[in-house]
Formats: sequence, structure tokens, C-alpha cells
Amino acid sequence: MIAIIDYGAGNIRSVQNALARLGSESKLTNDPIELQEADKVIFPGVGEASFAMNQLREQQLDVLIPTLEKPVLGICLGMQLLCSYSEEGSTKTLGVFDTPVKEFKPILNVPHMGWNSCELTASPIFNRIKSSDDFYFVHSFYAEICSATSATCDYILPFSAALQKDNFYGVQFHPEKSAATGSKLIQNFLEL
Repeated sequence: MIAIIDYGAGNIRSVQNALARLGSESKLTNDPIELQEADKVIFPGVGEASFAMNQLREQQLDVLIPTLEKPVLGICLGMQLLCSYSEEGSTKTLGVFDTPVKEFKPILNVPHMGWNSCELTASPIFNRIKSSDDFYFVHSFYAEICSATSATCDYILPFSAALQKDNFYGVQFHPEKSAATGSKLIQNFLEL
């Protein structure tokens, strides 16, 4: 079973619909037992970092998520919350990826919204995907480039478009809104 973490952040139904299009059954849940028993976990999110972290703390998911041993995919805010700290609301985040999340400056040019290609490294979630393929981005904050960076994008400055450490994967873009390329990435995650 694919578990989608339900913690009050937006875009959860879009992820569930993308999985359904690939013939994969999923369950929206914030139940720690269901998250531990799932085959894979998707950590989506559209929203504000400090509010989202408060939601995770209230449900005690802030302690559980970093301990999961199955493949976990953070999407957009979900990826940012897997980092060490976010300037959005000046909040400590989950610390899986050792990099901060910062606000794009100048803010007149944000959010970064639209289609962009990424420079990809070898990662199983990028199988059958080329650096010239585009993904759909919508964000005003970015993760700095670090040792866990598995893809970069350039908007105002180079940033981490994807992160990977052990069983944790994160993407700043929205694969569920990225047409055929995004479907390939989700399928690659499902095949891990």
C-alpha cells in the first residue's frame, strides 16, 4: 500500500489522482501504524512551513517521519520540511536533509512558477528521464545545494530541484502536475 501523509497541507488529492492514473492504490492517512506498515510513503504539500510543522508536531508525525525505513518521497513543501530549517516562519524542520530552505531574493520575481528542466544526477527516481525534460514548479522558497542534491534547477540562482539520502527522496517540483515526465518519476518511485 502507498500511504500519502495527510497532515492538513494542500495538494493531497492531486497526488492521489496521479497514483490512481498509474493504477496504484493509495491511502490518505496520518496514522503512525499505517505509515509504518505502508510499502512506500508520499509526503506532499502546498502551504506554509511553520504551520505545516505545527500540524506535524500535533500529530507526532515530526518524530515518526525521519525514522521511516521504507522509500519516502517528499513533494514541494514535503521536500522542504525534510530539510534542516526553513526561513518560511523561521522554523526548525525534520532534518533528514542537511540543508536549509531559504526565500528567493529578490521577492519581486517569485514565486518561481512554470515549466523548467533540471540537471539530473544518477538516481533511480530519474530512470528514463532526461535533463531536457521539463517539470512544473510553484515555489517561493528553495533548498540550497548540498551533498544530498540529486538534481539542480536555476531560477534567480541554482537550487536543489531534488534531494536523496538513503530511503528519502525529495522533489521541489510537482510530479503530479508534470504530465508524462512527472508520471515517469512517480512510476520510478513506485518501482523502488
